[in-house]
Amino acid sequence: MSNFLNVSPSPHIKGTESVDKLMYGVIFAMLPALAVSVYFFGLGALYVTLVSVASAMMFEFLIVKYLLKQRPTLTDGSAALTGLLLAFNVPTHLPIHILLIGSLVAIGIAKMSFGGLGQNPLNPALVGRVFLLISFPVDMTKWPLPNPMYFGLDATTGATPLAIVKEGLRNGESFSSLLDKLPSTLDLFIGYTGGSMGEISAVALLLGGVYMLFRKIITWHIPVSIFATIAVFTGILWAVNPEHFAPPMFHLLTGGVVLGAIYMATDMVTSPMSTTGQLVYGVGIGLLTVIIRVWGAYPEGISFAILLMNIYTTLINRYIKPKRFGEVQK
Repeated sequence: MSNFLNVSPSPHIKGTESVDKLMYGVIFAMLPALAVSVYFFGLGALYVTLVSVASAMMFEFLIVKYLLKQRPTLTDGSAALTGLLLAFNVPTHLPIHILLIGSLVAIGIAKMSFGGLGQNPLNPALVGRVFLLISFPVDMTKWPLPNPMYFGLDATTGATPLAIVKEGLRNGESFSSLLDKLPSTLDLFIGYTGGSMGEISAVALLLGGVYMLFRKIITWHIPVSIFATIAVFTGILWAVNPEHFAPPMFHLLTGGVVLGAIYMATDMVTSPMSTTGQLVYGVGIGLLTVIIRVWGAYPEGISFAILLMNIYTTLINRYIKPKRFGEVQK
């Protein structure tokens, strides 16, 4: 039989939301950040985005149709979103063959090998990003520098603010002596800094986050708990020794904290179901991010932190369960 009647126990809740609406809602929310990236990084940002999205959709189509022998589901927007998120996590001048490998890992290994949408335990785009970082460390750490209204493909590269601080503090320099090498807080907020598309323009990423909150695509629990945890712990370290540790605002506006907290950690499949579980999950991500940034080998830590907490999502769901529908508080 080609058609089945799905029968499930009550309660039955009817709503207007769908996978398609949610996925395309997130994509729409990321468009302001994409526009800012094209302005600062030029055609390279657009090129990487198009290749990443197209390759992610292509790999999903080929795997579903020819390996799984099922009907392709490209129209739900999940593959396109994975490609867009991957593009936001890599340099805008990354060689095409490396980008294709990242898309294949994200779709083929992190998503489809577990059964596809809704069954992947880890965020596919982050798996692709971390795989590329470990496999191609040189190409993945050459970050473009901003060049407003530049429309070429070859960008000038340099260190990100996080890398500058990490290297400087490791060499015994004080944080205050590094300020001349760092962009201002306003530049970080607007996006005039080196890095990936997901590391610039906190204002554009926050604007998309507000839209998703308004549309109820996400809730505030995970982003706010991540931001608050990073602010509190980096604030304590900064208060203890301001010359050896960066202030909280620097940590919040640099790297992929805003992108990770709003667009990646909130993934419905890989994050906890209950609000209490989401708060625990967010605190864990924030704490791991600070630990990796301050004491780890890499200057950035949000990607590893989210993936590590993805692993604990099942455990969090087991011990911190949402209230049953219709349950009366005692």
